[in-house]
Amino acid sequence: MKKLFLFFTILLFISSCTTQIKDVVHSVSGETMGTTFTVKFTSQSPINLEEIESDIDILLKRVNQQMSTYIPNSELSRFNKSTDTTWISVSDDLAFVINSAQNISELTNGMFDITVGPLVNLWGFGPEDKPHTIPSEKDIEKAKRFVGYKNISVQLNPPAIKKEHPDVYCDLSAIAKGFGVDKVSDYLIDKGFPNHLVEIGGELKANGTKFNKSWIVGISVPTQAVTIQEKIKLNNSSMATSGDYWNYFEENGVRYSHTISPLTGKPITHNLASVTIVTNSCMEADAIATAIDVMGAADGLKFANDNELNVYLIVKGKEYFETLQTQGFEKLIKKGK
Repeated sequence: MKKLFLFFTILLFISSCTTQIKDVVHSVSGETMGTTFTVKFTSQSPINLEEIESDIDILLKRVNQQMSTYIPNSELSRFNKSTDTTWISVSDDLAFVINSAQNISELTNGMFDITVGPLVNLWGFGPEDKPHTIPSEKDIEKAKRFVGYKNISVQLNPPAIKKEHPDVYCDLSAIAKGFGVDKVSDYLIDKGFPNHLVEIGGELKANGTKFNKSWIVGISVPTQAVTIQEKIKLNNSSMATSGDYWNYFEENGVRYSHTISPLTGKPITHNLASVTIVTNSCMEADAIATAIDVMGAADGLKFANDNELNVYLIVKGKEYFETLQTQGFEKLIKKGK
């Protein structure tokens, strides 16, 4: 279920890094969570950009240290390595994200599941750096034994989590980037910069406006990262995209997606190329986009309509891509140039 975050979303704005000129868009960018991030915010007075850059860098390093499976001593990695099945104290942030993940698992009937990590690793898409190979049915069934979101329990006060089995393993790669976006957005609001756009690996949040106009972002064509499929107007909302067109392997002419179904234990095989969702929380958008990607186009669109979600789907047809969207999403599409 690990997602590829780069390239699916193209940000469409001009920025300035100056700290002297009024009414400009300031820019901060860098690397985090195995991808890149970009922060844009407006200001009508001089600012200390170096201090803001440092604060954002520290904030994102903290999130990564809490939730990465690629960092051996991260808070999540230590939990995954532990065979303890009693309550383990964790940070407020980690408990909050896991609790949110469990709620989304309930909402999606297990299509989103943070315990899918062993299957992601088995297929060669995880931090263990295994070769991309097709595992045997026996190995798939073995990995599935402890996959299931009900194998994790969480409490918020005091913050703690526990496993039902010693071998349960959690992967937050389909929700942590969205959480990081939300954290940076909260930081900017606290610092007095309500008008901003934060993006981590394609997951983003737009707060306020860009000089009294909506922030404009783009959804790219799945096979062409620099070609825009649609321009979207965002105001005080988040957008996340999930898809399989940039992270996969092929064997004997068969394409195997990095998106693993926690139910089958295998890569998805349907024709949904990408799904984009717009909602308030970037963390929730991040996770729900992954769940709909697992569901496929028909079930995903029904789920979105049933839950009144703003969703845009790009579907692989026989000769070209087709698009589907909920009624709410149609209102977000920027018309004209």
